[in-house]
Amino acid sequence: MPYSKPWHSYQAQLDKLRERGLNITEDDKALDYLARIGYYRLSGYWYSFRQQQEVEGKKVKLDNFITGASFEQAVQLYVFDKNLRLLAMDALERIEIAFRVELAHLLGEQDMFAYLKPELFHDKFAKILKPHTGLTEHHNWLTKQAGLIKRSKEKFIEHNKKKHGLPLPIWIACEVWDFGTLSFLYGGMKEADQDRIARKFGLSNGRVLASWLRSLNYLRNLCAHHSRLWNRNVVEKPKLPPAPELPWVAPFIEYDRLRSRPFLLFCITKHLMDHINPNSTWWNRLTDLMANDLPDMSMLGLDLNSMGVCEDWLELFTTHE
Repeated sequence: MPYSKPWHSYQAQLDKLRERGLNITEDDKALDYLARIGYYRLSGYWYSFRQQQEVEGKKVKLDNFITGASFEQAVQLYVFDKNLRLLAMDALERIEIAFRVELAHLLGEQDMFAYLKPELFHDKFAKILKPHTGLTEHHNWLTKQAGLIKRSKEKFIEHNKKKHGLPLPIWIACEVWDFGTLSFLYGGMKEADQDRIARKFGLSNGRVLASWLRSLNYLRNLCAHHSRLWNRNVVEKPKLPPAPELPWVAPFIEYDRLRSRPFLLFCITKHLMDHINPNSTWWNRLTDLMANDLPDMSMLGLDLNSMGVCEDWLELFTTHE
């Protein structure tokens, strides 16, 4: 279907929002935000302010806004979400670096070029061909890593390529891996090796940790592309260990809906950070932001529940320590 919506000036965009019932008190500021942030990006935040009705058993969003909804609330929510993403990225960077070291150290002990050796990975990853490509997941991973090495401008990569040639030892090659590359490789490791790393992070099952890394890679991509996070429906739902092994997961096991919201990913991040940097204040900064900086939208029926917080969420970890 051809795209039929016309171009609108910032003033016309503002007029449309006002016609639909969004409260706008300072036109100059609102026009400035539309010019700097954009109508489409901000629309992800006022989307929740729109009225809805049930049609054939399904809730459908209408164009008009709930009474009391304002442009200022949407901007406040946007700023809150931006700060949420920045905090998430702060922790995810440390997790990414820590896991690069873990994978490179364990696999490097087996072979300095371990990432080239199919026999060091499980069969589904290294031997079974994908029917639509005729390649293994290992082939795909190697192609991705080769591209990262080729594009890298790091001096130590250029130095080692010039002095020693390719391939690079895994403890050097790992420095070009992004979160997706390392989570993909961890998922391809043999279960015994996965479990060895998982135990360092308070888990017995490496497949659970593999799903955590995939979910955190999804979170990292949202943050890196400045996508809306606060009430996101998480596509890559993480697996969870039994509650007796890790008591803080109990609310998320009991209420499956919570597993598809961002707060669980923050809890997973907190758990990993406790093993990487036990003295970090990251969790305190995150909970302070969530408790104090989310704009008051109670009159619109919106609150932290949209993020998937569980009951007594501020005491979730202190209760089970």
